[in-house]
Amino acid sequence: MRTVLTRLLPVLVFPMDITIPPNDTGLPGIAQLKTIVGALMTVGLILSVLALIVSAIVWGFGSNSANPHLAGRGKLGVIVSCGAAVICGASVALVNFFWKVGLSV
Repeated sequence: MRTVLTRLLPVLVFPMDITIPPNDTGLPGIAQLKTIVGALMTVGLILSVLALIVSAIVWGFGSNSANPHLAGRGKLGVIVSCGAAVICGASVALVNFFWKVGLSV
């Protein structure tokens, strides 16, 4: 009786391992969704470049017209647009990193 109980106790206390891997064939339209996400990443990068150009122009105009507020806004715009480009470019790597961290929990 005791050996049966010691064998069943770990099974009763700790549930069995459940592994559910991502499934890219489970729903229709996954391939189209991947295409849409890739296109949105491209649009985000293009808009980041546009924001960088506009911010650099504002920064230069503010510096040359002795307007420190406008120059400061241009500098902030340059930093924000570069940060947005980094996040758009690294989004896949960030999601994969946190996916792996979540699997190890």
